[in-house]
Amino acid sequence: MNLNFANPSRSYDSTRRAVRFWGYDRSMEVSFFVAEDALRRLQPSTSAEGDAFLNAFDAHLRRIREVATEVYARGPKGSYDLKASDF
Repeated sequence: MNLNFANPSRSYDSTRRAVRFWGYDRSMEVSFFVAEDALRRLQPSTSAEGDAFLNAFDAHLRRIREVATEVYARGPKGSYDLKASDF
């Protein structure tokens, strides 16, 4: 498993209340969602607005990618949800 994050895109999904981003395992695209509660754990001062969650995501990108790699290694799924307990 060689997960990389070549695509810097991310977006706030108000329906899932999470920031979505993508990783790649060789040529396979993998979707990840970082829940609002996880972002608040990383940055407690985050307000309840989409842009604030994107800013928290950007500020903690390195740690989020580390956790995404750990969660991905647990086994194959359609998408991966990163929760507060993962951090």
